[in-house]
Amino acid sequence: MLITHDTRCALDTVVDLVNTAPEDDATPDALPDLAALEDFVRSHEVSDVGVLSELDLTAVRKVRGRFAAVFAAPDARAAAGLINDLIAAAGTTPRLTDHDGYDWHVHYFAPGASIADHLAADCGMALAFFVVAGEQERLRRCEAPDCRRAFVDLSRNRSRRYCDSRTCGNRLHVAAYRARRKEAAG
Repeated sequence: MLITHDTRCALDTVVDLVNTAPEDDATPDALPDLAALEDFVRSHEVSDVGVLSELDLTAVRKVRGRFAAVFAAPDARAAAGLINDLIAAAGTTPRLTDHDGYDWHVHYFAPGASIADHLAADCGMALAFFVVAGEQERLRRCEAPDCRRAFVDLSRNRSRRYCDSRTCGNRLHVAAYRARRKEAAG
């Protein structure tokens, strides 16, 4: 599957956005305030964003929950329905642009769109490409029992199971190794 630069940026953004949500009641929200949203927008280099407000923060949190539902969708039909609703609500207006030193690419958000609509349109379309390509199963949650972070499996054979093999994957492999050694020692 060919993934363009702007699609990859949108995928990274949607994954990072979903992962700002608290995993449980004990985990804090990683978008607790307007300053955190401004940092998120800046660090992800989201273009064409005006002055943000508390209303934007509330709307982005709502969109974040809708994106989380896409990652939890049981099949492509369910994911497609969720993505269609997101994109339709955002009022998309696809247009070609070549800003900030990037070659021609497509923005899906309408000029002057709110940050929530901007994210819903661009990130929603990035997820839509996966459904269209028959690759919805690549939109995953970490299989580590104590982690439910979202990620996009871009491995060739669709075999990635953990959000980060160096943390979640390694931690589980070490635990399994220790359990085997303990059992063998007996």
